[in-house]
Amino acid sequence: MIEVKDIYKTFGDNEVLKGISATFHTRKNNLIIGGSGSGKTTLLKCIVGLHEPTKGQVFFEEQNFTEMDFTERVPIRTQIGMLFQNSALFDSMTVEENIMFPLNLFTKQSKEEKLERANFCLERVNLKGKNKLYPAELSGGMKKRVGIARAISMQPKYLFVDEPNSGLDPKTSILIDELIDELTTEYEMTTVVVTHDMNSVMGIGDHIIFLHQGQKWWEGSSKEIAHTDNKELNDFVFASKFMQAAKSKL
Repeated sequence: MIEVKDIYKTFGDNEVLKGISATFHTRKNNLIIGGSGSGKTTLLKCIVGLHEPTKGQVFFEEQNFTEMDFTERVPIRTQIGMLFQNSALFDSMTVEENIMFPLNLFTKQSKEEKLERANFCLERVNLKGKNKLYPAELSGGMKKRVGIARAISMQPKYLFVDEPNSGLDPKTSILIDELIDELTTEYEMTTVVVTHDMNSVMGIGDHIIFLHQGQKWWEGSSKEIAHTDNKELNDFVFASKFMQAAKSKL
């Protein structure tokens, strides 16, 4: 279980997060949604330690991650897989080398063992045989899948995903959502996804947290969204569906 308690994050005079407390459900798809500037990605980065909260605490299985130093955090970080919004692949590395990067960093596996794991992960994301390609040779959807393959290379307990469908066409977005959902179930991971895509919310969202102006404004399931009387959430849902419908006609 991942839990955040009273998280604040300030950059200069800009208070981005304002006392957020939430529990992310174990072995489920937990989605953080909200408009631009609502604090979604900042909250995600606070949870994984890329940002340090100005105030508040983050717990992994009741272990206070916030109070740990760099060395103490390593055992938890080895259980974390991360897919960044732009995939964050190393341009100078092949697909195979990108996937093996965390294995080189955190394990003492032999080269043969790491290669075997890379091949397994590539096959799992339907990119078998793409080992020697470079990121520049991949489509946007393929880059996302390589990013997912790298994220699961360490067999993580926790998977964090930032805007997985950004820049993708609707068909590819659905494929990425389905892959994340399948892997969450298959590996019994606790998955946290930042998104503004309502198709993702309704398709794979087991547990939803809606942020508005840096605060947790609503929390519930995808089924409950349809019946909420929360004005700001309804405005967000309506605007998202309107934009998706408009894009589908282009």
